[in-house]
Amino acid sequence: MITVQNIINASIEKVWDFWITPKHIENWNTAFDNWYTSYAENDLKAEGKFRYEMTSKDKKEHFDFEGIYIKVEKFRLIEYKLSDNRIGSIHFEDFGESVKITEIFEPNKTDSESMQKQWCQDVIDNFKKYTEKF
Repeated sequence: MITVQNIINASIEKVWDFWITPKHIENWNTAFDNWYTSYAENDLKAEGKFRYEMTSKDKKEHFDFEGIYIKVEKFRLIEYKLSDNRIGSIHFEDFGESVKITEIFEPNKTDSESMQKQWCQDVIDNFKKYTEKF
């Protein structure tokens, strides 16, 4: 399992909203400057589906990042299963004026674990920057 985390200086309500709302997801969900989330849909409930369309800025490449939710506890926990059956979870710890987000996930078999960890850490770092800016 791979674990990444960050502390977001915002209320749990704002952090939760920015994490789950498609218009926000499209603004922070990227690990690389030359990619972006061109479309996001999110049905946040047990057995609800999510899909993020990732597109290169030159529009030559794209892929879908998708799965279903296994368990959702508002302001605390999101558990998911990706389309390739890997599982993961996102934990939210409320400290009043800040929230610690910890994501734990099964790595894929094709990319190095260090690369996957860095990619996911970059996404959470982008989330922090975006959320604290607005």
